[in-house]
Amino acid sequence: MKIFPDDLPNDVESLKALLLEQSRLLGEKDSALAVKDNQLAEWASKYERILEQWRLAQQKQFGKSSEVSPGQGELFDESDSDSQDSNNDVEEDSQTVSYTRTKPKRTPLPKDLPRETVLVDLAESDKNCSCCQTPLHRIGEDTSEKLEFLPAQLKVIETVRPKYACRQCEKTETQTTIKQASMPASIIPKGIATPSLLSQVITGKFQYSLPLYRQEAMFKQYGIELSRQTMSDWMLKCSAALQPLYDRLHTILLQQSVIQADETTLNVIKEARSSCYMWLYCTGKDGPDKQNLIPNIVLYDFQPTRSAQCALDFLQGFDGYLNVDGYQAYESTKATLAGCWAHARRKFIEAEKSMPKGKSGKATVAINHIKKLYAIEVLAKQQETTEEIHQMRQEKAPVILATYKAWLEKSAQQVPPKSLLGKAIQYNLNQWDKLTTYLMDGRINIDNNRAERAIKPFVIGRKNWLFANTGNGAKSSATLYSVIETAKANGLIPYDYLVTLFEALPKRESTDCIDDLLPWNVKRI
Repeated sequence: MKIFPDDLPNDVESLKALLLEQSRLLGEKDSALAVKDNQLAEWASKYERILEQWRLAQQKQFGKSSEVSPGQGELFDESDSDSQDSNNDVEEDSQTVSYTRTKPKRTPLPKDLPRETVLVDLAESDKNCSCCQTPLHRIGEDTSEKLEFLPAQLKVIETVRPKYACRQCEKTETQTTIKQASMPASIIPKGIATPSLLSQVITGKFQYSLPLYRQEAMFKQYGIELSRQTMSDWMLKCSAALQPLYDRLHTILLQQSVIQADETTLNVIKEARSSCYMWLYCTGKDGPDKQNLIPNIVLYDFQPTRSAQCALDFLQGFDGYLNVDGYQAYESTKATLAGCWAHARRKFIEAEKSMPKGKSGKATVAINHIKKLYAIEVLAKQQETTEEIHQMRQEKAPVILATYKAWLEKSAQQVPPKSLLGKAIQYNLNQWDKLTTYLMDGRINIDNNRAERAIKPFVIGRKNWLFANTGNGAKSSATLYSVIETAKANGLIPYDYLVTLFEALPKRESTDCIDDLLPWNVKRI
């Protein structure tokens, strides 16, 4: 309401009261405006976060799924400066790459494959010269190869065991003795499955992700009625037979200095919980170790929960280095945790993908810092010993890490903490001690990508067979996956390795000593 001068009171006390009332009203108005401003700011922040999630979802659905490939070119690039403001944070990393395009060359077919020669020759009437009718003579030939596929062949192995008796005893009726050779030892006594058939079914499901109902259909087209229930029962019995080998691999795994771990969900129909978990523990490299210094072992462990007790039970007091992601359950173990720089980088990659084009400055800066660490690893892999790897890391990585940490601490004050970029920065700061553990020993990996690649076959298989029916079935799957993936990691053909195991194990009276059947000890298959 507008107040005119003539309406104002003449005494001082009334004027003071009026002034105080006006001040109160103005304060309430300012307070209401401040609340509205705070609400608008909160809504704007939520809107930005929703946009980030939407852009990231769009990218995951329609964009490239591969992450940044760390290069070596940024190793000695020190062009970035901490004094740059946020608008100039993007580092320019350019490399000149030259290469010679080579013509694709087909890999020759193996020489040991059976060969059938087909002669494509001229007709006899065409073997005369078209000019003078003189007979032509052979001056050479051209040879080409084609590969033919022969469908799988099934055959029945009929075991005949003659019986023998004594005619003299039969005549005198004193005693009748019948002798017969005992049945050969079999992985499944009284079953129809041979080691080759069992290996085919197991590798079909656990190596090539072929569910049992599809294998049932495949056998049916050959005229064999082989139900999925029967094959499932076979796998339970095979996993029980392979348990001593799994236990021995477990013991050797815990003797290593460095182990990598990861876990993923598994739907088990007859378990009370909605999500169970398949844990993975591995050591070694992605391929055979040429120096035979570290055994390649990949072990799966089914557990109904994701609690820390699962890792504690499996690791059994392991106190070496454990390469893991940021999951807190591993902190309950006695191991020294080594963080994963791939996870640290992935947070920034997601933040970069969620931003509008041209506005991903800080995320790109972080990725470039991590690129430099990976460039050191490219050089470190060329070293022959872990001591040389450790020395190279100590010489080159600390300076990059110090610069990167200073940048993280500065950026944490400039970026909203609830944004994807803010969460990425905070993740790196929270995990800093674990992320820098790899500098302590040349045997430690800079990330746990080895474990992620090792668990991928299970994830691919899960997309096909979707679930496990019971907990016992999931445990048997863990054993069979472990044997197959460990065989692959040691350069063996899983099918042939399983045949060897199924032929050798039934013949042993005891499985206390099973080292000769370990993947790196058996004859190369």
